[in-house]
Amino acid sequence: MHEWALAESVVESVREECEKNGGRSVLSVKLLFGELQNIDKDIFFEGLSEFLADLPFSADVFHIETEPVLFACRACEREWGFADLKESGPAESEREAIHFIPESACAYIACPSCGVRDFSVKKGRGVTIEAIEIERD
Repeated sequence: MHEWALAESVVESVREECEKNGGRSVLSVKLLFGELQNIDKDIFFEGLSEFLADLPFSADVFHIETEPVLFACRACEREWGFADLKESGPAESEREAIHFIPESACAYIACPSCGVRDFSVKKGRGVTIEAIEIERD
């Protein structure tokens, strides 16, 4: 599952950071899930729990926020997100396609100002470890 692979990568990154800091306890990890990533948080947390089994911290220290998508039109330079579209954005099946290939968003949506389908994704994709709080001496 995609979520498990992401969970494994996040755990490995946090573990490495913890080791760099003398193996102290991890107090908090803030993650940003891009809106386009379309991650099932329950499945992600299942994966986290599995990969954290032998580590001195649990899934409870992980906090997830959704980073809204931000598109930028290459023609008129307007920036917008799904909330700015007249409709509620792409249908669920279209969001699934965009999840796998974010650049395919141009096939499903257009700039709300000029109607052009040539835009970039500035924010709202991928998974980012925004912050790791590690216990200090």
